Amino acid sequence: MADKRIEKDSLGEVAVPAGALYGAQTARAVANFPISGWPMPAEFIRALGLVKLAAAMANKQAGRLAADQADAVIAAAQEVADGKLNEHFPVDVFQTGSGTSTNMNANEVIANRAIAILGGARGGKGIHPNDHVNMAQSSNDVIPTALHVAAAVEVNSALTPSLRRLREQLGVKASQFDAVVKVGRTHGMDAVPIRLGQEFGGYAAQIDGALGMLDRAVVGLYSLPIGGTAVGTGLNAPKDFAPEVCRILASRTGLPFEEAANHFQAQGAKDAVLFVSGALKTAAVAMGKVASDVRLLASGPRCGLGELVLPAVQPGSSIMPGKVNPVICESVVQVCCQVIGCDAAITAGATGGVGGILELNVAMPMIAVNLLTAIRLLGNAAGAFADKCIRGLKADEDRCRRLVEQSLAMATALAPRIGYDAAAEIAKQAFSSGRTVREVCIERKVLPRKELDELLDARGQTGT
Repeated sequence: MADKRIEKDSLGEVAVPAGALYGAQTARAVANFPISGWPMPAEFIRALGLVKLAAAMANKQAGRLAADQADAVIAAAQEVADGKLNEHFPVDVFQTGSGTSTNMNANEVIANRAIAILGGARGGKGIHPNDHVNMAQSSNDVIPTALHVAAAVEVNSALTPSLRRLREQLGVKASQFDAVVKVGRTHGMDAVPIRLGQEFGGYAAQIDGALGMLDRAVVGLYSLPIGGTAVGTGLNAPKDFAPEVCRILASRTGLPFEEAANHFQAQGAKDAVLFVSGALKTAAVAMGKVASDVRLLASGPRCGLGELVLPAVQPGSSIMPGKVNPVICESVVQVCCQVIGCDAAITAGATGGVGGILELNVAMPMIAVNLLTAIRLLGNAAGAFADKCIRGLKADEDRCRRLVEQSLAMATALAPRIGYDAAAEIAKQAFSSGRTVREVCIERKVLPRKELDELLDARGQTGT
């Protein structure tokens, strides 16, 4: 048993790995939940460390926690917040739905580390996981608070900057490609001309719209459930506790965290998280649309649309020499599918009777891992898409010009002058004979050449 030590909880003695900072309750959880092998996300653990740090600071300032104990807890919680103790958080995501196992994991790790800071041994006395580290708290308000903090920090620090970079690069291409006239397409069929810059301007606006939705949604995460304790009544939490914790968290993160206006709503529902998840799904759909369009417009290079030229970032085939595939676009599309799946899981977890039951949501660890995964994947994918694909895109202007001239939809510009039926007949003849609309019109002397050239000027058909 040299590699084990014995710790106790309310159920009795438990063998704990000698080198582990966690204690008896965490050891029980590890044994009880051998489900996925996925520990709680590092972003969540860091946020949980911040919450514990802020709680200890608030309790110290109010004189509820002795200064030496508080300082040791604060130092230990800071190490958790800095990601230095992640190896001591082994509890599986699929655990108790309140996240109590992870909250106790944090309480035990911080307590044991604080004991060591004070010169004691792991598993010793002086700092109690519940009495000191968890003072004025419950898993039921700590876990949703950590979820809000983690998600808000990650959205602001990782996702939003990447989406802005993608929007910026799409805007750059909109400007660069503004003079390139190409075939528009509706229903997958040839349509009237459009400028490639207009197409990319639409893409930039779509990402901008997703950013706006995300900015509005993240505001709900700034409302924190801390202070509600077990069921929202605030039992065992002094009135000054939650405002001070929120103030400290705001100071540490630079985000405007505040105490929830209604603790029963904050702990019984996951509406703010669901709103953010919906905004993430919207951003995923927008990115997926852009990536799919870019992939299609670059198809070929000789036997597809071929209007765009993708940067070659890696060989595309193990059997076809010289083939280059739209790998970045494909990566983005897969991420978007995953984010949509994360949203479905979050929605199910927030639904009454599934996760949202009476005074507590009991699917919080699963919701947390899906929300933070979606944020991380979207941020990484948006950055890669901007830097490794959009930035290096080029237009095949000659290809675009030739396709526009071959388009039967050029007859649309003739309709106001010669009528819809006559224009349709010209388009039909052009198609059956393999000629262009212009060539048929010249042969049939439909209009004077100067007027015909003005009507069939593709650039003039794209507006301003």
